[in-house]
Amino acid sequence: MPLKKIIGKIHLWLGLSSGLLVFVIAITGCIYAFQEEIQNATQSYRFIQQQEKPFLPPSEIQLIALQQLPDKHLHAIMYQDSVHAAKAIFYSYEDQYYFFVYINPYSGEVMKIKDVNADFFRFILDGHFYLWLPPEIGQPIAASATLIFFFMLISGIVLWWPKKNTHLRQKLSIKRVSGWKRKNYDLHSVLGFYISWLALILVYTGLIWGFEWFRNSAYYVATGGEDYVEYHDPGSKEIKDQSASIPAIDRVWAIMNAEYPQADWIEIHPPEDSLSSIAANANPDGSTYWKTDYRYFDQYTLEELSVPHIYNRLHESGMAQKLFRMNYDIHVGGILGLPGKIIAFLLSLTIASLPVTGFVFWLGKRKKHKTHLSYPLSSTL
Repeated sequence: MPLKKIIGKIHLWLGLSSGLLVFVIAITGCIYAFQEEIQNATQSYRFIQQQEKPFLPPSEIQLIALQQLPDKHLHAIMYQDSVHAAKAIFYSYEDQYYFFVYINPYSGEVMKIKDVNADFFRFILDGHFYLWLPPEIGQPIAASATLIFFFMLISGIVLWWPKKNTHLRQKLSIKRVSGWKRKNYDLHSVLGFYISWLALILVYTGLIWGFEWFRNSAYYVATGGEDYVEYHDPGSKEIKDQSASIPAIDRVWAIMNAEYPQADWIEIHPPEDSLSSIAANANPDGSTYWKTDYRYFDQYTLEELSVPHIYNRLHESGMAQKLFRMNYDIHVGGILGLPGKIIAFLLSLTIASLPVTGFVFWLGKRKKHKTHLSYPLSSTL
């Protein structure tokens, strides 16, 4: 059997086995592309009237937020610009809850308590990551479907590649005058080729999250032999009496405000326990995440603590570390701003169409094959 025919068989059976999963992952990614813009346009409680007065410090925002959800764990407090509400983030992986409390940082007024797990875009994200299954089941299935799709892209490029006597223009155009079966084939083959190169970037960034072995291997290659270090809190060195008149999280917030006066957001993480540090993030560009400076302070002495993982100060990261920081922004297209999100949207939509056009093409060939088989039988009647 010719090699190309073998590759065609592999492409077919990989597509039939993973097509529905690829469709779900792609279409949910497509829907999620503009979630920030849609929520900003439809959720007025995210915004406040600017006032000529300072923001309330984190300790006061913390007190107000805990009065709303006294039995929940406060993970972080995020301040944005002068027209955005502050956001108290309550999160627990073990207890499976996730809440935002939107608070006017000038007055302390509670604007909204939002159950993030009940949000439409959270539902879409759960489909994208977990296929709406329990994470421990859905995540490896979604990652495996993404890996299969990687091999389908490669095999699809091989199948598309023109023979020596074939005009390249014929392979790069969708025939205008042809039946619907030919149009469907061209939509699958030609569009598949056009988007395959960008789709490989989406697949690569998705696999970074999907498999630890893939992430670790990619990091090892990108850094020239360094091992990937998991995120961890550096911890506070020793427990001391906290007798200072100003709470430690407020002093860290003052440090961050002084050092990042132009930041689009500053996020303060109260200590998880008596041995944890105070984590603080400052992002100069709210449309992306990769430029964020991640800082860590001893909760008793406010000594700044260093970390060996990639979530540190941006200038401390090498090119490979910065590339890994960009992984989310590349995956969603945010790295290129609004044009990048539009590209990601159209790319995801086209990827979602490939299992559909591929299945229709296979179904048509299958029916044609059955029809041919029936001719000898009918001729004997």
